[in-house]
Amino acid sequence: MANHKSALKRIRQNNVRRLRNRYYHKSARTAIKDLRTETDKDAAVKKLPSVFSQIDKLAKRNIIHKNKASNLKSKLNKFVNALA
Repeated sequence: MANHKSALKRIRQNNVRRLRNRYYHKSARTAIKDLRTETDKDAAVKKLPSVFSQIDKLAKRNIIHKNKASNLKSKLNKFVNALA
């Protein structure tokens, strides 16, 4: 166990940030899953900007790598464009 006040504070901060990052990541994954199960093109096109925004925020916060974010966005865009 930590002996310094600063180390104890750091442990608390890390825990709060870990839980917050986990929430953001899980929310984005759920939004991606919902978009991938969409069959209506109009609805998918409406959902796409919000999903892109969530993915960009994950990359900005270093929860996921920027290249992974780019790959996800590219694949989702291809999926939506392929809907009839």
